[in-house]
Amino acid sequence: MSQPIQNRYEFLLFFDVKDGNPNGDPDSGNAPRIDPEDGHGLVSDVALKRRVRNYAQIAGASIFVQHSTNLNRPIFEAHVKSQGGFTGSKTKDKVEAARRWMCEQFFDVRTFGAVMSTGANAGQVRGPVQITFARSLDPIFPAEFSITRGAVAEDVKNAKTLEDYLRWEAEQPEDKLRTMGRKSQVSYGLYMAKGFISAHLAEQTGFSEADLKLLVEALMNMFEHDRSASKGHMATRRLYLFKHVGNGDPNNAEQNRRQARLGCAPAHRLLELGQVVSVERLDEGRPPRSFTDYRITADPAQLPKGVRMLELSEWDEARFDAWMGV
Repeated sequence: MSQPIQNRYEFLLFFDVKDGNPNGDPDSGNAPRIDPEDGHGLVSDVALKRRVRNYAQIAGASIFVQHSTNLNRPIFEAHVKSQGGFTGSKTKDKVEAARRWMCEQFFDVRTFGAVMSTGANAGQVRGPVQITFARSLDPIFPAEFSITRGAVAEDVKNAKTLEDYLRWEAEQPEDKLRTMGRKSQVSYGLYMAKGFISAHLAEQTGFSEADLKLLVEALMNMFEHDRSASKGHMATRRLYLFKHVGNGDPNNAEQNRRQARLGCAPAHRLLELGQVVSVERLDEGRPPRSFTDYRITADPAQLPKGVRMLELSEWDEARFDAWMGV
């Protein structure tokens, strides 16, 4: 396994949606999630992590939480392939060996952690990367539309042959072979999520600089591989990555190392709007309808001592490597 990261990081992620539903709420008929108190739109951390996982898998990484799988299968495999093989025992040593195998094998376990105490039991992992719910910068106004499907999906009783289905269709009135549905969307919303990356927890999972690079690449590109009719147009617009590097005292390397791991400033000092990064609505007299209705700026002079910042509007591997000192 690669060397775990030695620095603390935070990030601000800005993404938007146009004419789509960024994250439906199943308890509200799949309508866009919304804060009932102030009308701001919400996108769950789970939805963002799902998109990161999907991109990482496309990019070649192994993923634990996949669609339509039984999570107990890889947990059982961890017992089979870890030290000592499968013994049927759930002793502390065997569970720990399985936990280490899961961290080594799966990007999302190293990154987000996982509860793996079911089945054969590979314990629990607290991931170094945590993401908040994303919240829209302004209130959103979900609209619901009626749609018509020119077909039905009827369970025809006693139908055993193709002729039975054809006979049933021929007997139905034409208007009975159509159905109505509903579709919700947001005209436009610019959302912001906050992220936290712990060097201490990375030490426990093996989250490395290569994993960090893939995470940043995924955050920048995840919507490019998540297109659907319901999502409309979604895009990552800005990513601000903050790296704690220490105060730079050449005579105290140990202090720099400690500050880099523990941090040189509280997270809110970096992530709250108006501190380092600011957002301005250009025309308060009309509702926002595109990213150009906002101005996002960052002032490096406001960075606390010992913190470096990288601003990305698109994935740039060379810039990221240079910033990381690769």
